[in-house]
Amino acid sequence: MPKVLIMSDSHGWEKEVIEIKNRHQNEVDAIIHCGDSELLHTSEELAGMRVVRGNMDMDDNLPEEADFTVDHLHFFVAHGHMHQIKFTLQPISYRADEVGANVICFGHSHIAGAEKAENKLFINPGSIRLPRSQHPGSYAILTANQDLSEVAVDFYTKEGQEISALAYRTSLKTQ
Repeated sequence: MPKVLIMSDSHGWEKEVIEIKNRHQNEVDAIIHCGDSELLHTSEELAGMRVVRGNMDMDDNLPEEADFTVDHLHFFVAHGHMHQIKFTLQPISYRADEVGANVICFGHSHIAGAEKAENKLFINPGSIRLPRSQHPGSYAILTANQDLSEVAVDFYTKEGQEISALAYRTSLKTQ
């Protein structure tokens, strides 16, 4: 049963990133940071994470995108600023198609949410530091069963309290 923690837009916060990482690292199969950490790729906070570069990240060693699998989930991760995610999900969706991804993770807008389109799951975990919605700063945890018939995305405050209004349930099972 794959389980993945997703965060983004921590904008220089170190203690909070470590706290979230430590809270969940023994229960998840992967940890993703969708950019704008404003930390170096060699930082202790980002160690062991799949990390991409955001528009506020100055470390050229951070990749622009990541493409990897966790069980039957194929992830495409980008910050989103190069894919115009504030206006449309089409460019990031097309790029995900190119790599064969069924889960697309991004940040940039600081607005948490999840939605499914064309059998692809789009997840923006929000910003743990500077949220731009009525919800507090947030991160997400994706959980799926083996055949992907049940996929859950749950959102949490930086303190680990569930934000039930943002919870999303779907299926990514292909016929």
